[in-house]
Amino acid sequence: MSDFPHLTENHRNTLYHLEQHPTSHNLEWHDIVSLLREVGEVTDEHDGKLKVRLGDDVLFLSPPRHKDIDEQMVLDIRRALRNAGYYTAEK
Repeated sequence: MSDFPHLTENHRNTLYHLEQHPTSHNLEWHDIVSLLREVGEVTDEHDGKLKVRLGDDVLFLSPPRHKDIDEQMVLDIRRALRNAGYYTAEK
């Protein structure tokens, strides 16, 4: 596991669950947003979306209807986190 001392235990746990295969289906929006605010630049857009800049990647994320994010969002966030150097599993 890569070591990220600036991340809280909750953030490291969220990162770990983002990396799991098969994709975890109980990743809560507020945990994801908290992690993204810690590792990237997050801006609230006027349309309710979040603009997330992680390294060279920019994501526009819509809050889910329920508390958990969907599989496609997990894959998009996972890719951006890996590109920015945040991962727990072997590439």
